[in-house]
Amino acid sequence: MVKTIMDESRRDALSKVPEVTLGFWIIKVLATTLGETGGDAVTMSMNLGYAVGTLIFSGVFVLAVTAQVRMKSFNPYIYWLTIVATTTVGTTMADLADRSFGIGYAGGSSLLLALLFGSLAVWRWSEGSVSVATVSTPRVEAFYWTTILFSQTLGTALGDWMADTNGFGFGGGAAVFGAAILVTALLYQFTSISRVTLFWATFILTRPLGATVGDLLDKPHELGGLALSRTYASAVLMVAILSLIVLIPQRAGLHPSKKAAS
Repeated sequence: MVKTIMDESRRDALSKVPEVTLGFWIIKVLATTLGETGGDAVTMSMNLGYAVGTLIFSGVFVLAVTAQVRMKSFNPYIYWLTIVATTTVGTTMADLADRSFGIGYAGGSSLLLALLFGSLAVWRWSEGSVSVATVSTPRVEAFYWTTILFSQTLGTALGDWMADTNGFGFGGGAAVFGAAILVTALLYQFTSISRVTLFWATFILTRPLGATVGDLLDKPHELGGLALSRTYASAVLMVAILSLIVLIPQRAGLHPSKKAAS
């Protein structure tokens, strides 16, 4: 019994993910928006294309994840760099599949949703929980970042599907996903639904929200966007994220549902 408590305390002390607070979600939305504008800046503004963009950001992602896994404790700068890396490579991967490979938004979203659920299922089967409270070892981090990569890529496809195919436009798509996040917040506040489930639902929904907001900022006027410079918008978002990391306390923390991990 004593050994078990000591092991749990040691695991908690080595937690390598940030405390889930309002500040976490604000930075997450900004990071996903940066992923959209940054990915588009490389593939479209620089005319490198989706394939080259995917290769570039895949390299950044591998380097960032390697640095994150090698960290002995939570480092906010490395953590958020890795999150941004997943959003940028997710943007280019989704665009490559949807547009260059001709899978389409529906096909791409369905495939990525299956991969996401598969990743969560294997993680739960292997570790007994998909709570971020358990993210403290390289093995669990592998599941964590794989799941996040699939969720970020899925979010790009969902955002484009909502905005383009379903006719909501970028502003309308952002409103839909924003409303969905509000619903998860209300469910968290007023129901006893698994906090782990609500965490992942919110985490997944922030990506298409960021994707539609990013497209709203940088797409041409004729497509319903504001036609802002992708490079400028990305730089502003990057400064905003760094400022919030400095201003908002960044502590290694546990998901609020540690006792109800599922």
